[in-house]
Amino acid sequence: MESVKLLLLFSSLLMMTIMPQVSALRYMVGGNMGWSPSVNYTLWAKGKQFYLGDWLFFVYDRNQMNVLEVNQTDYESCNSDHPLVNWTGGAGRDVVPLNVTKHRYFISGKGFCYGGMKLAINVEKPPPPPSAAPIKSYSSSMTSYHSHVVVPVAFALAAAWDSLLHVAW
Repeated sequence: MESVKLLLLFSSLLMMTIMPQVSALRYMVGGNMGWSPSVNYTLWAKGKQFYLGDWLFFVYDRNQMNVLEVNQTDYESCNSDHPLVNWTGGAGRDVVPLNVTKHRYFISGKGFCYGGMKLAINVEKPPPPPSAAPIKSYSSSMTSYHSHVVVPVAFALAAAWDSLLHVAW
């Protein structure tokens, strides 16, 4: 059992170093204050980068407020008559996936927009991962060792990991 744990640990560490690090962020709009009239959403969004795959999480009093996605004109005038999307789910815990690159505009109707409950963001493509430094070739034997030992070992560890997952679950 101890050897299985050690293999799992080693395999996990190896996979983390091999696989690219990509993770979406979930932003709780307004931070710990949530979607409420007491937050300046322009200041809250300042300095944040919103990327494809990220999520906005709106938390608010469902009996008083809502979350409406509108166009820029309706955002600027706080017009909630014709929202593009009404994200209000009724529970006061609404999740908006950022799955399109564009400027997005959110307001709260029922008069709250006039008090500042509006958010404008720009959703962008994530930056490319940093490029790896070129590999210096020390000799053909080193290249041969890498392609004949390291790559198969990585695949074997991945297969072992997969087997362990199927056995464990």
